[in-house]
Amino acid sequence: MSPQQKAARFVRHSACLQAGLVIAFWLAGEALVRLLALPVPGAILGLALLLVLLATGSLNPRSMRRGADWLLADMLLFFVPAVLAVLDHREFLGLVGLKVLFVILISTAAVMLATAFAVDRCYRWRLGHARAEPDPR
Repeated sequence: MSPQQKAARFVRHSACLQAGLVIAFWLAGEALVRLLALPVPGAILGLALLLVLLATGSLNPRSMRRGADWLLADMLLFFVPAVLAVLDHREFLGLVGLKVLFVILISTAAVMLATAFAVDRCYRWRLGHARAEPDPR
């Protein structure tokens, strides 16, 4: 068995290493975004690169399956505080929860609209002042 085959076999059997590879693609995307000043999140670019490698057959899906499954299985850990709050307060699963959800959605929309309005007014104000200034030449 060649060293390359041994390395591929080792990667296929190590969920931690596979998860590390997914994270490495994410970090590579972040580095590319910063290096090229792209207006795209680095995680999206890194995972798009991973998708291209998987779709073209340059990377075997078996070499990433365990790590991806491990990350997806443990994703709930990121949401434990919210899940525990719902489990402690069963009323959130009924009408009270819908009311709270409605308030959260409306307040988020109100903040977004107020921010957009303020940015638009400041932009127009600066644009008006830029036209009114005399040419420094």
